[in-house]
Amino acid sequence: MTQRKFAIVTGASSGIGYALARIAAEEGYDLLVAADEPLVDASAAFKGLGVEVQSVEADLATEEGVERLLAAAGDRSVDLLLANAGHGLGRAFLDQEPRAWRHVIDTNVTGTLLLVQPIAKRMAARGEGRILFTGSIAGHLAGAFQAVYNGSKAFIDSFAAALRNELKETGVTVTCLKPGATDTDFFARADMLDTKVGTASKDDPADVARTGWDAMMQGEASVVHGLINKAQVLASGVLPEKVTAQMHRRQAEPGTAE
Repeated sequence: MTQRKFAIVTGASSGIGYALARIAAEEGYDLLVAADEPLVDASAAFKGLGVEVQSVEADLATEEGVERLLAAAGDRSVDLLLANAGHGLGRAFLDQEPRAWRHVIDTNVTGTLLLVQPIAKRMAARGEGRILFTGSIAGHLAGAFQAVYNGSKAFIDSFAAALRNELKETGVTVTCLKPGATDTDFFARADMLDTKVGTASKDDPADVARTGWDAMMQGEASVVHGLINKAQVLASGVLPEKVTAQMHRRQAEPGTAE
């Protein structure tokens, strides 16, 4: 009996990660899903799609959490790695506790790389595999009142492109999904419900996930979801950073909610 293909999805308890995991299950991939909160409901939903599902509750901001996830994968070949886990953090940098902004960096950057490196090595040795990073259009914008988060996404956007180039002769593809504001619990967790962006209409996470999935399966380098988001990315390449920072401030400064 041929073993089904295998996908690892992080940040899978809700939002874009949940939607990505559901697509993978619908496409017949066994799943290892991970998040830093309970996965009872999500895991049950995926199991109803006829695939094997293993869930791991782990803080991927820590080496221990990453090691727990890798141990759960064992020696099984990973066909897809959907590195979606990420944390946001709003408000002024001077008002943030160091433990809070360090957790953003440890989750979005350090933990992501600790997970990707060993799996990418195994993919390259096997000569096949696909990696999808969830970056953000935030990585293209000077993020006033989201400075650490936007900086972390700028790293991921850039890192994904660099890793793709390094792996171009290996049979492994790397794709970066760059969403804009999406209807998830991101803004509540980032303490941004009193901001304009936090209360504005947002993209459906299922639509965003489908955009990323299709781009990954087609081997594209990156994809921005939505026409408005694409326009923002184009503008960011022309406008000076002091302008994009002010634009971002109008969206993310506390008290700007309409």
